[in-house]
Amino acid sequence: MDWQPSTQSFNDTPSASLPDLVLALLPSWGAIDMVGADKKAYLQGQVTCDVVTLAEEESTLGAHCDAKGKVWSIFRLCHTHSGYTMIQPRSVITKEQAELSKYAVFSKVDITISDNSIAGIIGAQSHAFVTSLFPTKGDVRTTESATAIKISDDRWMIVAPSAWLQAHLNDDALTWSDESLWTRLDIEQGLPTLTPELQNQHIPQAFNLQAIGGISFKKGCYTGQETVARAKYRGINKRMLMTLSGVLSTKLTGSDNVVVERSVGENWRKAGDTLAFYQFSDGTTLVSAILPNNLDADTEFRVTSSLEDRLTPTALPYSVDDE
Repeated sequence: MDWQPSTQSFNDTPSASLPDLVLALLPSWGAIDMVGADKKAYLQGQVTCDVVTLAEEESTLGAHCDAKGKVWSIFRLCHTHSGYTMIQPRSVITKEQAELSKYAVFSKVDITISDNSIAGIIGAQSHAFVTSLFPTKGDVRTTESATAIKISDDRWMIVAPSAWLQAHLNDDALTWSDESLWTRLDIEQGLPTLTPELQNQHIPQAFNLQAIGGISFKKGCYTGQETVARAKYRGINKRMLMTLSGVLSTKLTGSDNVVVERSVGENWRKAGDTLAFYQFSDGTTLVSAILPNNLDADTEFRVTSSLEDRLTPTALPYSVDDE
């Protein structure tokens, strides 16, 4: 995307309120588009969410797994003007598109990596702003060239060609942030972000998808269903997505490999897999990680780049028992 609006800084501390409206381009996010007469039936047999019952004005989280129930992709699915789009981190899309397309030759469906760009709309005025561009109702609003998707009460995504975003969002009166703000809000809201290193490593429940509407236990068969169902009904899942927080004396950078360790007696060992992190200007740090779900309450955590500082679990905004 050639157009790059100027980002602005604001008081970036945990206690500071965000502006009522902030926009952010999300270059690390992309989408897979699916069109064709068999798109609904084909996708229904591939993913954990219920595609058949998904209304045009709704979106849903979901996962695509291998035959053993290990996750290739975590996505947000919605209808578009011509089919479906599956929004997910751009870094995992090439592998996911190949895996999702393995059996498409037997169906009338085209599965392609989208050329669209994505922008995030954040803040108390995000709904009103989106309505000014998409004057319809619903949590998903589509035109021939653009789609707006509600993520939460104070966040929307707009998926559209770069030229559309520039034409409609190029306003000097708008406040722009960099993409890290979107990452922060994903972490705070307990939403998983899959990385390439973790593709094909964990089952959907390790990402808390059963708690945030990403798994249907009532739909028909799909790839990996046996493992996903067994994790629910036999209690075999031993991991969950957690958010850790604490003040670090070391500044983290995007190139850091943020490795979380947990205390084991007087020793330390790797705790799990890090999905994302965000660090405020005062050193307060949030880390989203997949960790064992049976740890003792007094377990301490740290990152290997800041050994003297400690992180503690923070409450998720949902119950992990929700479905």
